[in-house]
Amino acid sequence: MIRKHLVGIVLAAMATTAMAQDAAPYTVAEGNKVDAKTMTGWRTWRAAACERCHGANQEGMVGPSLIEGLKKYTKAEFIGIVVDGSHADRGMPPHPFLKGEKADGLYAYLKGRSDGKIAPGKVFPME
Repeated sequence: MIRKHLVGIVLAAMATTAMAQDAAPYTVAEGNKVDAKTMTGWRTWRAAACERCHGANQEGMVGPSLIEGLKKYTKAEFIGIVVDGSHADRGMPPHPFLKGEKADGLYAYLKGRSDGKIAPGKVFPME
């Protein structure tokens, strides 16, 4: 009886953890109004001029589509690629200055674009 109860508690905790991991890292309304973290990500995207390689709508150019990339990469994998680079000699150079809030925000913004919740183009802060 106690063992069954403990198994139930463990399964409930695992389900809660899975739901938290699946929760969107962004908040968006009307397609282009975003929370503060996601707004920081959009500003980071613009300041780092990521569109030079990934296109203005993140659909890829010289660099790959981030719309598709964020469907397969975890947040940790994405941040690792951004900070450390990937194939730096012929691909993504390292951006060690994109850590912490900037990396979290960039992930939130691009994940929202990848999920189809954030529309292409300029975003605005939520009121």
